[in-house]
Parts: sequence; structure tokens; C-alpha cells
Amino acid sequence: MNLSELSPSAGSTKEAKRKGRGIGTGNGKTGGRGHKGQKARSGGGVRVGFEGGQMPLARRVPKRGFNNIFAKPLEYVNVSDLNCFDEGTTVDAQLLLSSGILSKCTYGVKILGNGELTKKLTVCASAFSETAKEKIEAAGGKAEVV
Repeated sequence: MNLSELSPSAGSTKEAKRKGRGIGTGNGKTGGRGHKGQKARSGGGVRVGFEGGQMPLARRVPKRGFNNIFAKPLEYVNVSDLNCFDEGTTVDAQLLLSSGILSKCTYGVKILGNGELTKKLTVCASAFSETAKEKIEAAGGKAEVV
């Protein structure tokens, strides 16, 4: 196979409609834009969210609380998910990624206490819930904050 032989799969691309090529095409003269008005002009149209001067929905809906745009969201893993590792393993973000428990880990991992842990593990994570820390230590392991 050569680069010159590549083509998109059947039905994935459509031929563009040719505008303004006579009334027989169904898209002649006004080219599917109708007669006059803001949307008929070249460069015409309204911005996203514009409602004709009415107060837009994004401004009508009440806003509450605080959304921190600098927040670094953590990935979450339950204690029960750690049972797939062998006894005495040191579990960290890299191991969780390579084993497929996590698909991405940009800012770190927090271990949550849902489920039971039956193996003695050393868990290295950005944060632990109280119950997760108790369950890891009850199984004889260690919870280390990285």
C-alpha cells in the first residue's frame, strides 16, 4: 500500500452542494439563504448564544458558588481495585496506568475507601481518604503521600 493509494472509507465523505448554479439544482439564485435579512448577507449572521436582543439563557440562569479555573483535578481509584496487584507491590500512578486501571493521570491520584483490600501493599498517591488509609493499614500495607 502506498500513500497515493489511500482513500476514505465508502460513505464517509459527501460531495459539497454547489450553490448558485441555476434553478434546476434547487440551490440556485439565493443559494439556499432565502430572501433578504441578516442571514442572507455575506458575512451576516449572529454570534453564538445571541437571542435577538432578548436576555440570553446563559445570563438568565442564576450562578452559584465558585468554579476554580486553576484547579488540578485528581483521578480516583477505589481500594478494591488494588486487589489485582501481587502481595508486597509498591503501587503508584505509573503502575496504575500500565495496568489499565487508569487511562490518564495528569495531576495525580486519590485513593478512595470503597470496597475491601486483602493484600499487603505500599500505595504511593497524591491523596487518600480516611477510610482508604485505614483499610490499607489494616491489611498491613503503607499509605504514602507523594
